[in-house]
Amino acid sequence: MIETNLAPLAHSRMNETQRGLIIVTTGPGKGKTTAAMGTALRAVGQGLRVLMLQFLKGSWHYGELDAVKAFGDNFVMRQMGRGFVKVGQEKPDPEDVRLVEEAWGEAVREIASERWDLVILDEINYAITYHMLDAQLVIDFLKSKPEAVHVILTGRNAHPGIVELADTVTEMREVKHAYQKGILAQRGIEY
Repeated sequence: MIETNLAPLAHSRMNETQRGLIIVTTGPGKGKTTAAMGTALRAVGQGLRVLMLQFLKGSWHYGELDAVKAFGDNFVMRQMGRGFVKVGQEKPDPEDVRLVEEAWGEAVREIASERWDLVILDEINYAITYHMLDAQLVIDFLKSKPEAVHVILTGRNAHPGIVELADTVTEMREVKHAYQKGILAQRGIEY
């Protein structure tokens, strides 16, 4: 039997092809933000710096806000909105639109700064779906982002142009949810 150690070869190949990925986590199922946070945790464990900008969340307190404090400057999370926005037949509140535009401006600045290895744009897909942010603006910027920066976009109904541009797309599909049994959101699980 010939013994071979392929680890140095695999590591060498990985370094040669290292580039910032565009990753989309979308779909109607639970776990889009959670999946992005899992990737962030992995990234921090590998010595990468992570920024998470939450486009719509802002007024509620989530457990992850406290958890990321343990990572100091290596994992920073910023809530940029007022909380969940009301949409439907009516236009979104102009204040919510203004906050989304502000969040997008900050995302552009932070990604372009190259201070972060991974930037998570949490719930940006909702902001685009709700016509609070122009999809083409996001697509054009992502096409010209710094090569080494990874970007994750979360939220339902990812725009087809963003899906096409992305390197990896995962769609969460709900099979069943405790809420259907009348069980309310559980601390430490949903928030």
